[in-house]
Amino acid sequence: MSHEHHPAATAAAATATVQAEMSGAPHPHDPLTGAEIDAARAILVSAGLLTETTRVPMLLPDEPTKQELAAWVPGAPIDRRVDVTLMDAATGEVVEAVVSVTRGEVVSQRSHRASEAPYGQPQYLFEEYERAESIVKASPQWQAAMRRRGLDDRRELAFCSPLAPGFVGRENEVGRRIIRSLTFLRDSEDDIPWAHPVEGLIVHIDLVTNEVIGIEDEGDIPVPAGSGKYTPDAVGPARTSLKPIEITQPEGPSFRVDGSRVEWEKWSLRVGFNAREGLVLSDVSFDDRSVLARASVPEMVVPYGDTSPTRFWISYFDAGEYLLGKNANPLQLGCDCLGVIRYFDGYVADDRGHAVKIPNVVCMHEEDYGVLWKHTEMGPVGAQVRRSRRLVVSYFATIGNYDYGFFWYFYLDGSIQVEAKATGIVFVGAGIPGSANRHAPEIAPGVFAPVHQHLFCARLDVAIDGEDNRLVEIDAARIPMGPGNEFGNAFTWTETPLRSELEAQREADASVARVWEVQSSSRVNRVGRPTAYHLLPQPTALLLADPQSSVAARAAFATKHVWATAYDRDERWPGGRYPNAHQGGAGLPAYAADDRSLDGTDFVLWHTFGLTHIPRPEDWPIMPVDYAGFWFKPYGFLDVNPAMDVPEAIQAHRADGESGCCGGEACSC
Repeated sequence: MSHEHHPAATAAAATATVQAEMSGAPHPHDPLTGAEIDAARAILVSAGLLTETTRVPMLLPDEPTKQELAAWVPGAPIDRRVDVTLMDAATGEVVEAVVSVTRGEVVSQRSHRASEAPYGQPQYLFEEYERAESIVKASPQWQAAMRRRGLDDRRELAFCSPLAPGFVGRENEVGRRIIRSLTFLRDSEDDIPWAHPVEGLIVHIDLVTNEVIGIEDEGDIPVPAGSGKYTPDAVGPARTSLKPIEITQPEGPSFRVDGSRVEWEKWSLRVGFNAREGLVLSDVSFDDRSVLARASVPEMVVPYGDTSPTRFWISYFDAGEYLLGKNANPLQLGCDCLGVIRYFDGYVADDRGHAVKIPNVVCMHEEDYGVLWKHTEMGPVGAQVRRSRRLVVSYFATIGNYDYGFFWYFYLDGSIQVEAKATGIVFVGAGIPGSANRHAPEIAPGVFAPVHQHLFCARLDVAIDGEDNRLVEIDAARIPMGPGNEFGNAFTWTETPLRSELEAQREADASVARVWEVQSSSRVNRVGRPTAYHLLPQPTALLLADPQSSVAARAAFATKHVWATAYDRDERWPGGRYPNAHQGGAGLPAYAADDRSLDGTDFVLWHTFGLTHIPRPEDWPIMPVDYAGFWFKPYGFLDVNPAMDVPEAIQAHRADGESGCCGGEACSC
């Protein structure tokens, strides 16, 4: 056998490639490279863990422990490890392995029993989507249903969408690798199928045995005939009234990039990327003081409020079931990002463990953001105004019909804003035109879009001036009129320490302007208060499903706006490692069950935010971006406004063609 085909030789060569690549001593938080992913695969093949029938539902960096990070010094080597989920496509058996690509060995392995309670299937493979459609189209039951509906001549152009099944406890599904398929029609090869749902036709598929295990064919609702096309040839001539907006930075951007490290004004951070979470930020500091050890949006759930057989089971976990990062988009200058852009490539593993490069997957640029601060004073001081700008780090992922953008904004005043952007095509069913449906408004003739939610969960490994932090809930409080408040105008605030994990499961309350304060337990500012940051929620409805529902058990993270848990490197997933077909209780409820102390400790703050969507005609055929997010702002972290030294903004051109600056004429817009 030649060396290039001998597994041990291939593994040794791959490890050597990684070691050569690491001669520049990567930082422990650098994302995985293509060479590291390929080396992990070669090591698994050599160890007999990756065979012809083995697939790789998920491959992630096995991040260093905080002890390893504390011991590491720049320039020193560090053990680079990969966390791999392996599944035998022929049997459904699952093995989790940790591979050291530095040492060229499998560090650990253990079996995961997806067929035993509480179940939990690995993430879906791209190849399973195509296989599911083939199984459906070859099914005599589906073919008969299409004939019964008079759609037999449209079978070839049908799109059979693969959809996560939720967990509904059906006896023939429990413990099996199930996917459901709904049928949508195309009028031509380039047609948009989502506009033509075949209502009431549901196919249930076992992806291990590769068979249809059930089919539902309910009702005879006509397939909507209207078009869902949105390309220029379908929309018609573009408007000509918009004039170009050009963003130029003639001296280049203000940020500096060294590998994964970014420095911008007083901010420093590292940009990472993986197949599940997508964008990951680490070592976030402001003015050389730590703010966040690690930050990401590792999960989101999309529960539907429709009771029809076609949709009552829908509750997608777009990270835990489908992998947000693996579905991320290569971004395009001038379309996804505008300005002077710095892109970062990402690497993920394909279904067989080979490295796949996603070019330009993360976009970074600066944006003008209006007025930063301003005051006009009588006399010689006159008007003083400074313009704000922000550093934007973002990526987009497409999961089926929906597209999600995740944007992290860093501001000159030390604030961080997180924003999720939802767009794409709303998921629809069919109905009788003009009829009423209390769970799904009609958004186009015969096209009904169910009510649903997009609930995201951010994971913030807080480190406010170090990792000895406390959590306090702050509410504004009305004071009754009476002695000490004779005019009734007074109000104050209350501070409620949240000292343990069970105490720290909280809901937002806009009526009292509730925020959560993360304090340093060892550092104070110049007025003697703990240095701190505030988590400021924006209005978000929590999970609207009944508390006794299966989706509430599986997506328990979405039943509270805030959770806090003592730091554990392995506790990363709000809904658990395998939310697919899981019966519930994993993730945050399990993490918090021991009620560990949060008083002066290293803890993780989790925040649920999102959208409750009652679709409208204006969402069709493409939904304009809808926004959800939150702020993380310094509160006593700094002694004064840290943006006092921002210079006056020189404006290259005014509307009248003259040059000017905000010092001479107040430029406030």
